[in-house]
Amino acid sequence: MSKIRITREFSFEGAHALRGYDGKCSHIHGHSYRMAVTVIGEPVAEENSPKKGMVIDFTDLKRIVNETITDRFDHALVMSRDSSLADQIEKVYGNVIIVDFQPTSEMLVSYFAKIISERLPEGVKLFCIKLWETRNSCAAWYSEDNR
Repeated sequence: MSKIRITREFSFEGAHALRGYDGKCSHIHGHSYRMAVTVIGEPVAEENSPKKGMVIDFTDLKRIVNETITDRFDHALVMSRDSSLADQIEKVYGNVIIVDFQPTSEMLVSYFAKIISERLPEGVKLFCIKLWETRNSCAAWYSEDNR
């Protein structure tokens, strides 16, 4: 059987601030993120399976990504734990996510890859994630680069 890649796109609104950055992104600001998640695997071959011919049901992939990423990060403020204001801001605002890294698109896409990979069913592997923070700028994570 052939390996097949399937992709599902997602979008969410989010804010972040880059502590110590030497430009405008050091201020709290938001993005309309767009994310493409591509997985790879062999289509189910079992005759009696309701998923016959599918690598993963698009609905299942949507559920995994929504539960782990989009539902959590939509309309959230993401800040690095090393920011002196992170704990204070977290107490004032309800949807603040404190991470152990600078919340750049590069670091977020790597973090998302780890989370999604842990939830995929057996035989289905994460191939790549692309995360656009603007219409023209994205960060990409590929499994082959991270073995």
